[in-house]
Amino acid sequence: MKLPPFDYACPTSVAEAVALLASHDGEAKPLAGGQSLVPMLAFRVALPSLLVDLRKVAELRRITITNEGIALGAMVRWREILDDARLRTAHPLLVAAVAHVAHYQIRNRGTVGGSMAHADPAAEMPGIAVTCEAKIAVTGMAGARVIAAADFFQGPLMTALRSDEIITEIRLPLWPAKRRFGFQEFARRRGDFAMAAAAVFYDEDGGKAHNAHVGAIGVADRPLRLQAAEDAINGNSIDEAVIAKAEAAASASVDPADDIHASGAYRKALVGVMVERALRDAAGLKTT
Repeated sequence: MKLPPFDYACPTSVAEAVALLASHDGEAKPLAGGQSLVPMLAFRVALPSLLVDLRKVAELRRITITNEGIALGAMVRWREILDDARLRTAHPLLVAAVAHVAHYQIRNRGTVGGSMAHADPAAEMPGIAVTCEAKIAVTGMAGARVIAAADFFQGPLMTALRSDEIITEIRLPLWPAKRRFGFQEFARRRGDFAMAAAAVFYDEDGGKAHNAHVGAIGVADRPLRLQAAEDAINGNSIDEAVIAKAEAAASASVDPADDIHASGAYRKALVGVMVERALRDAAGLKTT
């Protein structure tokens, strides 16, 4: 399908990009990897008067690892995350999740910031951001601000971004070297959007889990933290009984809608299985 008509700009700085967005009264859209926006243009779901291409904004392409955590520039591509050997120890859960993003052609072009701004409830990066309590740094005409991931996603394809703002960084907290983690995803075909996925991590002290985080993807209008499943894990050694409680709690915590891909009941059961498998991976236990 042919794209609708629009003007095009390719700024070289964040300030220039923000000014361009602000000049079109909410009718301009930033273009990152384009893997979601371009199809939306083709189907006339999006009809911007101006596309602001961010590919030449060099400051958005950095991966920074410090004692405080990891900062991913908005224009960092999935392939760059998978190719950065530092991240395999600095944030292995991130790497595990990104390995499930679409296909290699998409991973060569798609960007972290583009996925966050698109806010698809079945996308991996928003789920990791919520599970890991990430902070999203954004800049607009009013200046810079930082938004907690839990507050950033407001519904399917809806975020807290203002029309003149762009994401500059996604900031993930420091990842302890001995942290346990697992990521599991189920899709009809490898590379399809997740019908359900789960991200799990916890720390250990004296053989017991604490600081458990359980995230669910693809079972609501935004990524979720599953507090009841976390409560089932915290303070316990991970054994069959705890895993069964976490699975049941995860399923009971969500109420997915029916859609053309699966019934809500199926997704409800499926997310429990994903949590069970991710928790087994984290604990180093075999899947039954």
